[in-house]
Amino acid sequence: MAIIITEECINCGACEPECPNNAIYEAGVDWSIADNVKVKIQGPYTLQDGTVVDAADHHAAISNEVYYIVPDKCTECIGFHEEPQCAAVCPVDCCVPDPDHRESEADLLARKERLHL
Repeated sequence: MAIIITEECINCGACEPECPNNAIYEAGVDWSIADNVKVKIQGPYTLQDGTVVDAADHHAAISNEVYYIVPDKCTECIGFHEEPQCAAVCPVDCCVPDPDHRESEADLLARKERLHL
């Protein structure tokens, strides 16, 4: 499953530079699939909910209060690290598994392969 940042976040920003998928954004900042990632797919990209977007399209922030993680970009660091790096560096332990986005390791590895050249 993807990781979520809970409302206990103190907005320290320690998690953001640790994400190998650039899936973590500051509160209120719009996101896109292609942000700071060398995406294999340019042009149409299918999100988890089946919506097809352009990889460069910007989407509204998921949170305006705390840092947030885009589930369509999160791989729980599988294929990069032994554990989610956001959770490893979070000083208040607010990076936790997202029960609304349960995925297998195979699904997360497939996402990693889709996101990175």
